[in-house]
Amino acid sequence: MNRRDFIVFAGSSIVAVPFSASAQNAAKVYRIGSLNISGPADKTPYGPLLVRNLAQHGYLLDKNLTFEHRGAEMQLNRLPELVDELKASKVDVVFALGYPAALAMKGTTLPVVSYTTGDPVGTGLVESLARPGGNITGISDVSAEVTPKRLGLLREVAPTMRRVAVLFNAADLGMTLRYRTTAEWAKAQSISVQPLGVREPNDFEEAFAAMNSEMPDAILMVSDALTSLNRKRVFEFAAARRLPAIYEYDLYVHDGGLMSYGPDLDESIARAASLVDRILKGAKPADLPFEQPTLFRFAINLKTAKALGLTIPPGVISIADEVIE
Repeated sequence: MNRRDFIVFAGSSIVAVPFSASAQNAAKVYRIGSLNISGPADKTPYGPLLVRNLAQHGYLLDKNLTFEHRGAEMQLNRLPELVDELKASKVDVVFALGYPAALAMKGTTLPVVSYTTGDPVGTGLVESLARPGGNITGISDVSAEVTPKRLGLLREVAPTMRRVAVLFNAADLGMTLRYRTTAEWAKAQSISVQPLGVREPNDFEEAFAAMNSEMPDAILMVSDALTSLNRKRVFEFAAARRLPAIYEYDLYVHDGGLMSYGPDLDESIARAASLVDRILKGAKPADLPFEQPTLFRFAINLKTAKALGLTIPPGVISIADEVIE
């Protein structure tokens, strides 16, 4: 199907700079660190995308670019140790995935480009989007803009929806704020919200028990490392109870989830790579405004819809960027 954007691209386009115009000094090897609350970034969808987009700026892996990847494997107490390792490795900039990783890097001497951290102002990571004022910049959250879309899409496929369960990592302030934004908007639309905060894998069983006790009409899952690692359990619960569910990235739909609506991952990482490039050329994170996603994708898995006994309205299918049959 033809791709269509819910939100019109605003502002300047990202232009891929030809290698000849942006090639870096071959004598200089740039060292980029990555810090992730789960596994190393190169084992996630984000790492390879970052490498590919940095190549557009003239940074070529194993030529003038090397990486120091660090992953906490969901152990928050390991973050200080990993931060020290990145300092000792003398990296030029750190790509931090998730709020806990960005928070661990805050106040260090290393410049940081962050992603998937939620609202950086609301969490206290930075002073403002326009003037971060510290060592962190990156791509910010847009929950206030996308929450109405996600709940609206759920209501399209479940017109009688009156109660939605919101599954989120309660140990992650960025994701907790994202839940609160969802709850506030839902309340304004007379939709009851069932908050299901999890902090570790064992908590998912408690969340499922809570839904079994008081069954919602649909599920919205806030995406972070914890919920992503346990996504198959959520898929299976939704399938067993025939509950429509919506997720934040299309990778969940590719994996068996029903629907997703959220920032275009390719565009977001391309912009993160551009920020990394500017820092490597001398810019300071304090002077680089946090950027917001401007391209969004809506994906539907019709195979999952059929298994759930759901009929997706033709009008909803027609506006999807991707339909998996």
